[in-house]
Amino acid sequence: MAQTTDAPAPRAAERRPSRLGQWNSAVTSYYLLVGASLLLLVLGLVMVLSSSSVDSLASGKSPYTVFLGQAQYAMIGLPLMWLASRIRPATYKRLAWPLLGLGVVAQLLVFSPLGRSKGGNQGWIYLPGFSAQPSEALKLALVVWLGMILVRKQPMFDDWKHAAVPAIPIAGGAIGLVLLGHDLGTAMIMILLVAGALFVAGVPMRIFAGAGVLAGAVVAALAIGSTNRVGRILNFFSGTCDVTAGCYQTKHGLQALATGGWFGLGLGQSREKWSYLPEAHNDFIFAIIGEELGLIGTLLVLALFGVLAFAMFRVIARHRDPFAQIVTGGVAAWIIGQALVNMGVVVGLLPVIGVPLPLVSAGGSALITTLVALGVVISFARTEPGAAEALAARPSVVRRSLAVIGRTRA
Repeated sequence: MAQTTDAPAPRAAERRPSRLGQWNSAVTSYYLLVGASLLLLVLGLVMVLSSSSVDSLASGKSPYTVFLGQAQYAMIGLPLMWLASRIRPATYKRLAWPLLGLGVVAQLLVFSPLGRSKGGNQGWIYLPGFSAQPSEALKLALVVWLGMILVRKQPMFDDWKHAAVPAIPIAGGAIGLVLLGHDLGTAMIMILLVAGALFVAGVPMRIFAGAGVLAGAVVAALAIGSTNRVGRILNFFSGTCDVTAGCYQTKHGLQALATGGWFGLGLGQSREKWSYLPEAHNDFIFAIIGEELGLIGTLLVLALFGVLAFAMFRVIARHRDPFAQIVTGGVAAWIIGQALVNMGVVVGLLPVIGVPLPLVSAGGSALITTLVALGVVISFARTEPGAAEALAARPSVVRRSLAVIGRTRA
């Protein structure tokens, strides 16, 4: 007969190790965020060079003009990303109001003599040797501010006034400033950002739904008020769209994807970039990826954004600070939502609204701000339970390199 004991049996979770092993460690979110971000950045730089060289030559410039500009922005964004990843969540809370104020002031500058119009949108400011799109910085400021204010309001969400005020009016005002410049694409991404933050914060669904209906009505009214936007929407829903006019860009984007097949024509071998596909290095760079790298290349891009999404959802699930959870939810809705919108436009699932593919498309303001936003989420990943201790316990890259050199010499 088996001998009995009074010791309690270990729980099932304690008896068997995790099936994921080290893949489910305290630093998994950190390494997935860093790895996927850098891979997308490198892929973006390569594809910007490939897709922009022909147009640069055609305009009498060096074929490396756009690429070198994008590389410079990357060199600015990466140190800022690193710096953002070292700032504690409590510091971001203290900076929320100043950041929002600076973002609003910068956005107002587009209506000053410094402002310039590009592609029909009044969303740029120009200084000697410098230009920027303030709405990108306003996205980051808004998501940090929403995290701070929604954390304070969480205990009072049962009262609709506390759940809606001041988050929705101030967020609506920030989005309204962008819409005044006729940048509907950026405004829609900001609406996704606000929705992601509100959802993760646990705002009651009646407030959530009401804000969604109001945002949809405003966007629809502004779209109807623009002949250009109405034309895009009608072209999208029309079964007889003119492929030489309203559907020209969509047609050539789909042709690029179809031409690429499974493995693509080869890096640098795109045909559509020879002045057939407008914005080949920007809004429609996903089509060039499909043409040159094939279905495998597009699936790689999807997989990397999927890794980013998984890592950010993991931060939301594991972090103990509601502020970090809410900000991460807003950043996830912003970056992943924008990526899905961009790819949806390229494959013809959505009308052309003009939003870049994060980390991949050419554009300095968008690239720098996206890298900083990811740096903020990385800082949260570094403060997950057990992550700080695990990172501190691991030897630095320099120490590991010196150890390898020492063993080699021995």
